[in-house]
Amino acid sequence: MSLEPKPIIKLQNVSLDFNTRSVLEDVSLTVQNGEFIAILGSSGGGKSTLLRLIAGLLRGSGQLEVAAPTAMVFQDYRLLPWRTVRQNVQLPSEIGAGGMNPDEALTLVGMQAFTKLYPHQLSGGMRARVAIARALAQDAPIMLMDEPFAALDALVRERFNLELKKIHEKTGKTILLVTHSIREAVYLADRVVVLKNGRIELILETKGQGRITAFTEPLEAQLRNVLGIADSTHIEEPPAALRFPWELVGALGLLVLLLLSWLIFIPEPTLTFPTLPQVWTALLEKRDVLLLGALETMRISGLGLFFSLVFGVSAGYLFGKIKVLERLFSPFVVALQAIPVIVFSPILAVNLGFGTTSRVVVATLISLFPILIATMIGVREVDKLYREVFLTLRSGFWGMLRHLEFPGALPVMLGGLRNTASLSLIGAVVAEFTLGANNETTSGLGALAQSARNNFSIDLLFAAVIVLVFLGIGVYALISLLESWVLRYRRR
Repeated sequence: MSLEPKPIIKLQNVSLDFNTRSVLEDVSLTVQNGEFIAILGSSGGGKSTLLRLIAGLLRGSGQLEVAAPTAMVFQDYRLLPWRTVRQNVQLPSEIGAGGMNPDEALTLVGMQAFTKLYPHQLSGGMRARVAIARALAQDAPIMLMDEPFAALDALVRERFNLELKKIHEKTGKTILLVTHSIREAVYLADRVVVLKNGRIELILETKGQGRITAFTEPLEAQLRNVLGIADSTHIEEPPAALRFPWELVGALGLLVLLLLSWLIFIPEPTLTFPTLPQVWTALLEKRDVLLLGALETMRISGLGLFFSLVFGVSAGYLFGKIKVLERLFSPFVVALQAIPVIVFSPILAVNLGFGTTSRVVVATLISLFPILIATMIGVREVDKLYREVFLTLRSGFWGMLRHLEFPGALPVMLGGLRNTASLSLIGAVVAEFTLGANNETTSGLGALAQSARNNFSIDLLFAAVIVLVFLGIGVYALISLLESWVLRYRRR
């Protein structure tokens, strides 16, 4: 006596309500391993909700048994925009949910030639293929497909039906496909489940009952011979045209105008303003002192930036994830920013001395706030739809942090980093002004400028300020280059 095989999916009297509205009611369904089920029904009938229940994204009442891991192909595909085609398909293996080799999955869906493109460079059909490849690359015997071909035109959709049927035959995966196309359902599925008003209205055996394909129907075949074989294409981006850097010309023009104005309107030195030749002479004669001062200021600024990133990113992430913490601590953070750092300087000098430690603390306090707020906002702006992708990948905390939350929040964080880096430089100079010369190491530009002011060396004071300005411009330019490289996946 042979035992009946155990089903891979079993629903018994499953129901789900949203805000007192019944979405699914008393649904019972058994799916065998390797079966292809198509789910038909009108919009709002509960089709997508049923898939999300099976995927574990929603919880309802009744008995639900899923004997194997599931992979989800979402209707909007949900490809991570900062990852290439191959990197998107490789994501399951990076998180620990990998099954089929990413290159094999891409070859199976015909995308092996487009692995280095980003999602924004793909047409809808190609995104659908990549989403299917990502699901194939998961260690999941069950594939849930929520209208993946809904946005495709009829010709491309017909071609995808053929490919999906071949994929099912080759992999032997259990597939549940939500669709609005009766023709598609009958052609692909072993059984068609009709949902109406949240209930199963009909389960119809359709295996082998659909026509072979529209490509073999005489009239439709003739039309396709005229139209050609439908396929999806990628979006060609025109190469970046070389553009004359008018902004640079404008900036240089303003600089020349400023220097000419200085030469014309300050022909003789005054008590508060030197001539341009005097400042140039000071730059040349004191270049060694200015260089050492710049290095010391950059050292303090770099340490301040480092600690700002450590504390700011950590606190910002916690505030972004746990709103209770933000409400509890944000008043203190705001109060800390509202109090001038000069108030803390005597306290820091008494307790920590006048050396490096106090200066780094001042630079950190001044530059902490922008990166903290940027991290908090960036984490909150990560689309929760992408989070569902990671839930279907069975991702843990570190996988979601590394592959979703950090890269998703990075564009906002880089904006905060610009301000933080600039403020850390200002903080280093403020520390030197408020704490005086540093006896432990070479004095920075702030202390050098203060000493020049006290000694009425106005030319050296201006020279120090000019060096500081160029340092600030250099830091800003470096972060801008970093931002353009990190965000290269975005549209031009």
